[in-house]
Amino acid sequence: MRITAWLVARPGRRFVAGLAMALAMPAWADEAAGPRDCPPDPQEVTAERVQAGMQAAEDHGFLWRVRKDGRVSYLYGTLHVARFEWMFPGPLVREALKDSDTVALELDLLDAGVQQRLVQAMSAQRGFTLPEPLAERLRQRLTAECIDPASMAKTGPELQAATLTALAGRRDGLQPAYSIDLVLAGFARGAGKRVISLETPEAQVQALELPNRDEAIAFVEDALDDLDSGRTRPFLLRLATLWARSDHDALEHYDEWCECRRTPAEQLAMQRLLDQRNPGMAEQIDRLHRSGRRVFAAVGSLHMVGPTGLPALLKQRGYTVELGRFEEPETPPPKAQ
Repeated sequence: MRITAWLVARPGRRFVAGLAMALAMPAWADEAAGPRDCPPDPQEVTAERVQAGMQAAEDHGFLWRVRKDGRVSYLYGTLHVARFEWMFPGPLVREALKDSDTVALELDLLDAGVQQRLVQAMSAQRGFTLPEPLAERLRQRLTAECIDPASMAKTGPELQAATLTALAGRRDGLQPAYSIDLVLAGFARGAGKRVISLETPEAQVQALELPNRDEAIAFVEDALDDLDSGRTRPFLLRLATLWARSDHDALEHYDEWCECRRTPAEQLAMQRLLDQRNPGMAEQIDRLHRSGRRVFAAVGSLHMVGPTGLPALLKQRGYTVELGRFEEPETPPPKAQ
């Protein structure tokens, strides 16, 4: 069934089912009852709210159309923490999804096997611990953010610091439960699309884990300094706002204002989190496209930036890459079997 017709005719049952799966994902931050000043919980998702959200949905983020060998695929820059009203795909994104037969995500977090492997990878014991003063500082910050430190005890310190950073926007309505990637996974399932992961859970966790104790300590210290000074929250809000406005110019100049490569530890972390992961994802997208698939590849927007971003890497592989509004509808070839 065509996605447009499906959305209009049945906005409640199938989409709510997929969305409910997304929002039911276990979250480290929801396990603790802590201080009185806790961030708000995500809104309850109901059929009525989904229907209203779909009817009012606007396009956000960054959408590229990529062409090669007579076929069209798409790149979509997402946001891993978002506001409730941003979750719902707007008209251009819905059309791109309709024209695709495969939705490719960094990780398909609605796949039970992926969930299990991710938890196992995050719980793997590291060969070092933080100095006790820094460990205590990390525990205090977790408690201040209403996260039970005991629930994170088996998680590496870099992952704990990254979790705190990702959760820093909850008081501004930026919730991991509203992750665009999660909602697309639920949407794709409801529409009968094939859903695949471009990476493995183990590779994602490895990208967050720094190779030695000194670098891990420096990373955690930098993250806590930013959180304690109040820098993290406005940074997340600025990034989310430019995503909501589809401000591509600001995205392309991210390195000029993010203050995220100030120290050797931050530079190494950014290389591991972005630059070193992009070639593998570009290879996977190219492989799917060459196999005859029409791919809607949705990954974090920062993977789209600069000469190492996915649009640039696909250009190097011979794709024509277009950003923006697409006026002429495409006539898709037969679906790959």
